Amino acid sequence: MKAGIFLGALLLAASVGGSAAWAQNYPWCAQYSGHMGGAMNCGFSTYQQCMADVSGIGGFCIANNTYRPPAGPHRRR
Repeated sequence: MKAGIFLGALLLAASVGGSAAWAQNYPWCAQYSGHMGGAMNCGFSTYQQCMADVSGIGGFCIANNTYRPPAGPHRRR
């Protein structure tokens, strides 16, 4: 019985955590090299933020090809 409760709690946590990660929508990605083993982080609002992150540890910045800007304000008619 305890295993079922644990599994249910784990699935609930995964579904909540998954939706939070999906909500991240930033235009720049850092592609790390060296000790990071090719990891990628697409959590940067500006190119400068991304470059500051990879500075000294190796890597480069690329535009996030899945970035979708937030919808702008709607015009009233």
